[in-house]
Amino acid sequence: MPTPKTLFILAGDGIGPEVMSQVRRVIEWLAKKRSVSFNVREGLVGGCSIDAHGLPLTDETLADAMAADAVLLGAVGGPKWDSVPFERKPERGLLRLRKDMELFANLRPALVFDALVEASTLKPELVRGLDIMIVRELTGGVYFGQPRGITTLPNGERRGINTQVYDTHEIQRVARVAFDLAKARKGRLCSVEKANVMESGVLWREEVTALGKAEYPDVALSHMYADNCAMQLVRQPAQFDVIVTDNLFGDLLSDLAAMLTGSLGMLPSASLGAADANGKRRALYEPVHGSAPDIAGKDIANPLACILSFAMLLRYSFAMTQDAALIEQAVQNVLSSGTRTADIMAPGMAKCSTSVMGDSVIRALEKLDS
Repeated sequence: MPTPKTLFILAGDGIGPEVMSQVRRVIEWLAKKRSVSFNVREGLVGGCSIDAHGLPLTDETLADAMAADAVLLGAVGGPKWDSVPFERKPERGLLRLRKDMELFANLRPALVFDALVEASTLKPELVRGLDIMIVRELTGGVYFGQPRGITTLPNGERRGINTQVYDTHEIQRVARVAFDLAKARKGRLCSVEKANVMESGVLWREEVTALGKAEYPDVALSHMYADNCAMQLVRQPAQFDVIVTDNLFGDLLSDLAAMLTGSLGMLPSASLGAADANGKRRALYEPVHGSAPDIAGKDIANPLACILSFAMLLRYSFAMTQDAALIEQAVQNVLSSGTRTADIMAPGMAKCSTSVMGDSVIRALEKLDS
């Protein structure tokens, strides 16, 4: 028998444990019904790790994440830890995971399910059938550039400094991921930066252009300034297939694109590292929605983004395409049946809790597998 894949679960804070518990049910169903088993381990990250260890991420937890075949994370942060020093805030644990695991490519799909077309804030004709993939560079740029910090000037004023910086290899490696995705989809890639006002943007555009000409002549490459891209996403989103951009702009644009779909509670994400000689790459998967502390513990959070993140994990880390597709179809069927959590509730639909949504997904899997 092959050795089971190691899955490291970091449920985290807020609604993280609640939505992750529904993923565990899907994992158990796969083991029972499809003889798919994982070596599942669990750890702490974010605020819960601060409470237990005084740090948002311990060296031991990082080592477990580095050794795992894939990491599935729930959410981190919350007002409970607002007074914690900046360098020890819950989010620093997630940033360290991304940085030390060298997870440089963040994949954020913006997919509108047919049953949720009316949930979008845009007109149905603009978002029907929408399927965009945003690839965000994740370990460079202004979030990590040096120098950074807050200093006091001789005149007594204070100055905050963050540095936007990219090297050629950082741009090329994330662009390759985006080109490969575009090649497997509709063959269109839009590279986004601010080359009109930023030297890092000029370098970004030049490197992506050169890579496209040298290695991906069959992919239609276009360029767009980040502010125009934001406008186009709410004006005519269907013009996009794959978007590749830097850390800061990717953070903003992916959240904007997420709301085209109607709810952050529906959207998964994947953060990928480079493939080794055996084709294995470190990877972390997480829902986009964050910790949502205002609804934590109320059994009303939407678990579908976390379940869909697990489906992405099966597809990109374990090459289990059929099982991933089965889960995604189950989610589609549940939504088509009219079952809704509060964030995607609409007139005439049946409102349900987190756990009941989990029940519905399991029943849909049973029907599909029968």
